[in-house]
Amino acid sequence: MAVTIKDVAKIANVAPSTVSRVIANSSRISEKTKKRVREVMEELGYHPNFIARSLASHSTRAIGLVMPSSSDAVFQNPFFPTVLTGLSEGAHAKQYALHMTTGKTDDEIYDGVVAMVQGGRVDGVVLLYSKVEDRVISYLKKRDFPFFVIGKPFKDDENINYVDNDNFKAGKEVTEHLIQLGHDRIAFIGGNLDLVVTVERIEGYEKALRNSGIRLVDEYIINDEFLQESGQDAVEVLLSLDQPPSALVVADDLMALGVLNKLDEMGIEVPKDISIVSFNNVLIAEMARPPLTSVDINIFDLGFQAAKNLIQKIENPEEPIKRIIVPFNIVTRYSCDRPKESLV
Repeated sequence: MAVTIKDVAKIANVAPSTVSRVIANSSRISEKTKKRVREVMEELGYHPNFIARSLASHSTRAIGLVMPSSSDAVFQNPFFPTVLTGLSEGAHAKQYALHMTTGKTDDEIYDGVVAMVQGGRVDGVVLLYSKVEDRVISYLKKRDFPFFVIGKPFKDDENINYVDNDNFKAGKEVTEHLIQLGHDRIAFIGGNLDLVVTVERIEGYEKALRNSGIRLVDEYIINDEFLQESGQDAVEVLLSLDQPPSALVVADDLMALGVLNKLDEMGIEVPKDISIVSFNNVLIAEMARPPLTSVDINIFDLGFQAAKNLIQKIENPEEPIKRIIVPFNIVTRYSCDRPKESLV
């Protein structure tokens, strides 16, 4: 037979209402009583019925996760499992569940979010991307529904909760790293221009070149999805130019892996013939041959902070708007060297 609140109350010698308040972690109950009640709950193997509680409190204790479109790209890129681990830990700490919605198109994603929100399935939403134009953000703002964005919103960012890195600064600093090695023909292989992260990293890259008096070459900037194949395609285009680049800034480690594979096929050595810096510092950056110099953006922390701060907003709607910037650092490995001509 299932253990009930009344069973716990009887053995702990308190009222059933006291047990309910302990489960809800009410500040009205002393720590001593909480400790006693929790010990009895553990002893009896009592687990609160969260579904029944959510019906009574109009709270689901669940967070909706909105993934970017194209499920293939999402599940191929190591960024997402890492950020999901951070989200999961942040939610678990407060006993919240995660409810994921995916879709192959923007319309499918939008419909999934509407169904989650209007169906009362979640208390808040985390968007795992930031796009230049996004109906989902407009919808959530209009409904005044709690949400957090991983990535800087394209507009109205002072009125939206988000967690991000300073991607402009990161793009600038990795480009400066290559300039300091003596490179002046530096190309940028980026993700989709519809993503704010891509736009900001390109702006940082361009700023570093301008500051150093290096001419911007339009043909040196190529954008595509954050996939291995995209990196391979980009390399072919760049190396067929009359003046191919001597260094590459690649906006994602998975793309950089594609770049390395293609260069290897072409008999071009890294870093002897061409240097590469990348972003995200996932495990493949360390395992690549040669190991990649990459920007560690603390992916786990991006997820953890999003979940933790969204729950704070859910539990206290008066919480101020938060713009959290997670620090990054450049991890130097063996994919960069001085340009070939300066080594002769």
